[in-house]
Amino acid sequence: MATTKKTPAKKTTKKETAKKEITKHDILTAYMDYVLEHEKTPKSVYKFAKDNNMSEQEFYQFFGSFDGLRKDIWNTFFTMTMDVAHKNEDYAHFSNREKMLTFFYTFFELLTLNRSYVLYTLKENQHMMSKMEQLKGLRKHVKNFAKDLIMQRNEDKSNILLERSETIYSEGAWVQMLFLIKFWMEDDSAGFEKTDMAIEKSVNTIFDVFDNTPLDAVFDFGKFLWKERMA
Repeated sequence: MATTKKTPAKKTTKKETAKKEITKHDILTAYMDYVLEHEKTPKSVYKFAKDNNMSEQEFYQFFGSFDGLRKDIWNTFFTMTMDVAHKNEDYAHFSNREKMLTFFYTFFELLTLNRSYVLYTLKENQHMMSKMEQLKGLRKHVKNFAKDLIMQRNEDKSNILLERSETIYSEGAWVQMLFLIKFWMEDDSAGFEKTDMAIEKSVNTIFDVFDNTPLDAVFDFGKFLWKERMA
């Protein structure tokens, strides 16, 4: 009886069977790409995960919902900003004013690299509360960053009457951030140079307030804002 010679099965290597491990960065990037390509947010985690070759379990390993993911995008903008700042060997020796300037310049350079996503996600939600919800984590980070700077400043003051309220000035730094984001969103200057000017003037104003010489700085900043509004 004739027998058919069996072809040995191909041995599968680990390289062929191993699936690429999904990272948080992969999910964030996939979400932002989806929003920009479809001009809308995904409707379900199941469909989003399937379209991006991942399981729902892999998604939920990092995020509990799309709301949590959107907040984390802003948290990531902050952490990446601080990572870039600290890579500068001179950063540790900067004055508090220079650290704040470095933070805002770097943060808005990063926003500019992701401008299409930022404009979409902030303009999509017309209600202020919806916008603020995704910025809650960023608000906490910015306020803590400002508090650290103020604490350092207060440690250098021997007279307690010259110390500044960490709560008040950290909240001021957050209001400043919101103002600059709105300014940047509406800035149509080449290279967003007007935003750079707004950053410089607003940071200098805050630190001039720290030093009890606010009037000239506030007046100069007010003239700048009025000029931009009327332009």
